[in-house]
Amino acid sequence: MRIRSVWQRACGLTRTVVEGVDFDDDAEAVVVWVRPAARARGRCGRCGRRSPRFDRGEGRRRWRALDLGSTKVFLEAEAPRVRCREHGPTVAQVPWARHGAGHTRDFDDQAAWLAVHVSKTAVVELLRIAWRTVGAIVARVSADIDASVDRFEGLARVGIDEISYKRGHRYLTVVVDHDTGRLVWAAPGRDDATLHRFFDALGAERAAQITHVSADMADWIARVVAQRAPNAIRCADPFHVVAWVTEALDVERRRVWNEASGRRRTNATTGRHEMATGQARTIKRARYALWKNPDNLTPRQHQQLDWIAKTDPRLWRAYLLKEALRYVFAVKGKQGKIALDRWISWARRSRLPAFVRLQRRIVKHRAAIHAALDSGLSNGLIESTNTKIRLLTRIAFGFHGPEPLIALAMLALGGHTPHLPGRH
Repeated sequence: MRIRSVWQRACGLTRTVVEGVDFDDDAEAVVVWVRPAARARGRCGRCGRRSPRFDRGEGRRRWRALDLGSTKVFLEAEAPRVRCREHGPTVAQVPWARHGAGHTRDFDDQAAWLAVHVSKTAVVELLRIAWRTVGAIVARVSADIDASVDRFEGLARVGIDEISYKRGHRYLTVVVDHDTGRLVWAAPGRDDATLHRFFDALGAERAAQITHVSADMADWIARVVAQRAPNAIRCADPFHVVAWVTEALDVERRRVWNEASGRRRTNATTGRHEMATGQARTIKRARYALWKNPDNLTPRQHQQLDWIAKTDPRLWRAYLLKEALRYVFAVKGKQGKIALDRWISWARRSRLPAFVRLQRRIVKHRAAIHAALDSGLSNGLIESTNTKIRLLTRIAFGFHGPEPLIALAMLALGGHTPHLPGRH
């Protein structure tokens, strides 16, 4: 009797009776014969409702448990089917494993924890299972957590963005809670239908409680947010707005380079490109000085900007316009709005086509930019989340489809990582 209690504790079993233990020479593994306790028998494997017996199913089966040192351990038990009123004939629930799993709960939890914290190779070698099996386990554990945790509770300020997870224009749409910093939802795709799925899961009542949404200026995000979250204030992401002005500056830089003498040309004899010389080379080497923030400039880059200010007033004006728009987001609030109005007026009169077009674009999104200046929200948090998802994408290489990757991201970034067995 004492031996059975030891094995029950060693395998982390609850509501389970240990009938015996043996060693399978063929499988080179310890086999623990078990059965559910009386109060845990005869329940539907999907919903847990007590149901009448249907048949013996496929007879006895085994579940992989945590290893005993270097030796594999399996639990073996009958797997009858019950007739559930909702799900029909279904394999009966067992206390030690999730429905449809070939591993125990403890094994699943440890595999999911390892997948979040260590490398792919370490998980596969340590647990001695295939990487795709790890993907199925991660999806299973994540679904179990989703069923017991309300990820949308208290959701008020969210960030929405997309991230490429695979070549061939494969994207995930991700939603982050600004107040907790957690990833709350992700799904494959980056269009209206994908974002509608988020609001379908959120529900109309909770969607009405969202106060702020930060995002880039993608039209599909704006359309869905306006339709499904009518009370939300849409905030433009300062990073993307500054990226617009940097692109406009680069248009002007390329114009100056194209007009400069000494541009790189192809040698008619050798067919090889020759390096730029003279003014063209100076402008080319100054591009990083134009892009960088003034606080990060080196002494040499300061000299390059001084040279541009003296030799090309138009390019210098474009650089000042870039810095002026950065100042708008640096001061924020009422001062930021005043600075933005002055910037729009200056860009409109700048006689720089790229900046004239840009000011029209900013006027179109002025309300969202004002909201960002008032709230101080940006997509910095969600960009950080995307960086972590990119790392997980490398770890998840080999998973079949995006679902295991999403499950892994939710476990790692959703704030509900499974505990190691025995450390609940």
